[in-house]
Amino acid sequence: MDENLNTIEIEDTHYASFANKKQISIEKGEGLYVYDEEGKKYIDLTAGWGVTSIGHANPVITEALLEQSKKIIQNPNSGATYSPARSKLISLMQEILPENLTRIFFSNSGAEANDAAIKIARKVTGKKNIISTEKSFHGRTISTVSATGQDKHRNRFNPLVQNHIFVPHNDIQAVREVIGNDVAAVIVEPIQGEGGINVPDEGYLEKLSALCKKNGVLLIVDEIQTGFLRTGSMFASDGVEIDILTMAKGIAGGFPFGAFAITEKINDKIEIGDHGGTYCGNPLGCAVAYSVIKYMQDNEIWENVEEVGKFTFKKLKEMQNEHPDIIKDIRGKGLLIAIEIIDEETTNFLNSKCLDNGLILNVTQGKIMRIFPALNISKEEMKEGLEIFKRALDNQNKR
Repeated sequence: MDENLNTIEIEDTHYASFANKKQISIEKGEGLYVYDEEGKKYIDLTAGWGVTSIGHANPVITEALLEQSKKIIQNPNSGATYSPARSKLISLMQEILPENLTRIFFSNSGAEANDAAIKIARKVTGKKNIISTEKSFHGRTISTVSATGQDKHRNRFNPLVQNHIFVPHNDIQAVREVIGNDVAAVIVEPIQGEGGINVPDEGYLEKLSALCKKNGVLLIVDEIQTGFLRTGSMFASDGVEIDILTMAKGIAGGFPFGAFAITEKINDKIEIGDHGGTYCGNPLGCAVAYSVIKYMQDNEIWENVEEVGKFTFKKLKEMQNEHPDIIKDIRGKGLLIAIEIIDEETTNFLNSKCLDNGLILNVTQGKIMRIFPALNISKEEMKEGLEIFKRALDNQNKR
């Protein structure tokens, strides 16, 4: 291969134009940091959009990949044969999943998990409608786009999958008014991620669960961004009785992997052939996911999420007090944090300044800067990143 190939030029010329990319080419990473092809170092506070949950190139992941790839990567006859790697992961998942979610299936992504959850809900209930919340995000397949409560994601893909009802986020009364309309399930994020890290009132999920149960409606909780200690607990919905839990992102630390868990009652209504997938639960992905979850447990990562999360909120609140004309709000939980900026122009300036100075952040909804780094980030590393952000704020006031 020609070592003089221009990465950016080739991608701009031949890669499908679905993304407005930053003009940097990342070649490698280690822990919290990534490096471009010229060797410039960046602090990554996005974790690949919440995916690299235990840092870049963590040895436990590379070792799991190497060890399993020497054995087998894909089973013959795919998921129609048994797998020790899959069985090992299933056993570990049973330790962390809610007690009533006794059955699990592994997918390639969060969108696939949500797609399957919606399909299964309709099949087992015999009902058609799915209730979602406004500003929600559930994936990019045509089915999950149809369930996403944002017009900018939906309107460009008409005709959409029908039978979706949208209600305001964090509004139990709005759900109560439509839940009798041939509703199979309610799908909800415990904290809306792409929609702006919108945190509902305390008790919202519990009330939603009770309402669903009363009306014979399934509750699907989308923990694709919030799951696996992102907010401090293994799942943000811990303690809430739910019917289907969907997972991805942090589950395998950067390896494409997802899952959904269901109750025994739902499983009893499933028939052979209702769902499947060529790579679903392949041994390589299962081995990596096991290594990531075990690392989180062995290192009690929840303690670090709580400690660094509190530190981050404190520092950001101080910046908000110093720059109330720039920062409108700080919100979130654990290491899923939103900095809401006054307008999109200011947000773009801040994001550009941070990138120039070696800090990678994520912008959603035009003016919300997301911080969702590797969960094993240290206070010192977070402080380093926040200092770059503060300098960008100071520069904004000098404009």
